[in-house]
Amino acid sequence: MNCALRCLAVFACAAALGAQTPPPAPAAPPAQGLEADWDIAPVLQQIGEHAARLLPVLDRIDVPAWVAKGASETYAAQLQSCKEQTRAIAGATHVLTRNPDVLSGSLELYFRIEALEIMLGSLQEGMRKYQSPLAAQELEAMVAQNGASRGRFERYIVNLAQVRERDYQVMDREAQRCRGTLATPVRSSQNAKSSPGKKK
Repeated sequence: MNCALRCLAVFACAAALGAQTPPPAPAAPPAQGLEADWDIAPVLQQIGEHAARLLPVLDRIDVPAWVAKGASETYAAQLQSCKEQTRAIAGATHVLTRNPDVLSGSLELYFRIEALEIMLGSLQEGMRKYQSPLAAQELEAMVAQNGASRGRFERYIVNLAQVRERDYQVMDREAQRCRGTLATPVRSSQNAKSSPGKKK
């Protein structure tokens, strides 16, 4: 029933707007730098492949040996969280590649990448202190390999958010116009009914 009422309101609005000839609203400027789906999809694929290459490196980190040397046991929780985030990133990129313009999915993926990089920074410090500086440098270099793809994906999200915001503003303006157009004749008819008639 609600769906039918919404459809009826849309048709009524379209008819009311079509009957009038108001000046057209200014068109929203085109999105600057928003890449097409087929252009950003390879970037997402590169991010997923980087995550897949990172997993074996994380599996070789021996945190119990660190703890035996006096390291905090929180490194174990950080390592486990890094593995989970890495798997989630690999899976999310696979799904998002098919439909990259889903803003919520893109934001979730970006936040996962950020969280992973923060935790990897902590693990690098642990490796430098309890394993070897060379191993820490290798992990740091591997994380940096994702920098270009991450930066391009970040710019895509910013542009995508701007497009969605402009779309919402246009829809909101049109909805307000529609409500105003539909409400005007209703108020006029109510005023006519409330006017006192002439007595005979």
